Amino acid sequence: MATAAAETLGLLWGWLWSESFWLPQNVSWADLEGPGDGYGYPRAQHVLSVFPLAVCIFSVRMLFERFIAKPCALRVGIEDSAFCKVEPNDILEKVFVSVTKYPDEKRLKGLSKQLDWSVRKVQCWFRHRRNQDKTPTLTKFCESMWRFTYYSCIFCYGIRFLWSMPWFWDTRQCWYNYPYQPLSRELYYYYLTQLAFYWSLMFSQFIDVKRKDFLMMFIHHTIGIVLTTFSYVNNMVRVGAIIFCLHDFADPFLEAAKMANYARCERLCIALFVIFAAAFIVTRLAIFPLWILNTTLFESWEIIGPYPSWWLFNALLLILQVLHAIWSYLIVRTASKALNRGKVSKDDRSDVESSSEEEDETTHKNHLSGSSSSNGANCMNGCMGGSHLAEEQERGICKATGNLHFRASPHLHSCN
Repeated sequence: MATAAAETLGLLWGWLWSESFWLPQNVSWADLEGPGDGYGYPRAQHVLSVFPLAVCIFSVRMLFERFIAKPCALRVGIEDSAFCKVEPNDILEKVFVSVTKYPDEKRLKGLSKQLDWSVRKVQCWFRHRRNQDKTPTLTKFCESMWRFTYYSCIFCYGIRFLWSMPWFWDTRQCWYNYPYQPLSRELYYYYLTQLAFYWSLMFSQFIDVKRKDFLMMFIHHTIGIVLTTFSYVNNMVRVGAIIFCLHDFADPFLEAAKMANYARCERLCIALFVIFAAAFIVTRLAIFPLWILNTTLFESWEIIGPYPSWWLFNALLLILQVLHAIWSYLIVRTASKALNRGKVSKDDRSDVESSSEEEDETTHKNHLSGSSSSNGANCMNGCMGGSHLAEEQERGICKATGNLHFRASPHLHSCN
């Protein structure tokens, strides 16, 4: 039995790392085991080191948010307060969890009679119960500050060493003598750090602020990890590093805009978001297809020719470009509203969700009057105060979209 299982695993492992799939013709894994120069050639076992590194990055994040980001948030006036827990009530809790978080007038009256409470008291219970599930602004500020710091630092590191690389300026050199391209120390640390960070995002997204585009972001992070891992194993790290750097450029502006939003700096939030929108669209819809897709699809075909993993790599990049287009549409819509109305009703790629009671109260009134539930329930964090959010809701402007970390920023995925 044990022998059969070992043979099965051996066949599976051989199939997974088939040379005919991953490498160009007449190239074997043994050819890439030589010392080369610098750090040699990329090897699959190097990827295993990203898991302890991802744990370290997450630990650094926890320390950063507690001892650096939190004091900064308090200094700019963000209160360290949580919503008060509501009075436990099994009947109302069952309705809240299983039926609706926004009961209509008929249901409110029925619950009022059943509990011998006033309608107003039932309304207040549901409003406070909704607030209880919301993430405090302080938590969201700390998360954005961590990402702003990471994205800024990794972009500076990446552009610093890429600037002197000839293949950064002439992408055809990414394919000359491929795959026999030695791995430099800077590129080794840059690539594995990015991969470790994406693994930390993959797991932390389940405990971070929940965003409306959670599924899109999950797909984005998955594509980013798969692309990064595969491109490292078959030594496409040159073009991969360029993709990382390109995607890192816009992300700090997004996180800075969110921090300004949480701190109620309206004009700064609008300015940063518009800058982010311009940077995102230029890098993802113009530079990415004209520079990156051009070299991965056409220049590589001309120099080394296609092979099975080449098709996989480019297919994932094309899927990523589709995500870029979707996010760009959401961003343009939000930026247009910001310019037309002088406010950012919400960040279409990020959770800018307001936690004010005014928002919930207005949303509740909309439900009682029969208005669309999406106006309030889907409204994400407004740049203005609660009264402005109420006005936005009444106009039906806010619509849910969720987190533009896309990092997209997945990268090679990316992608925030």
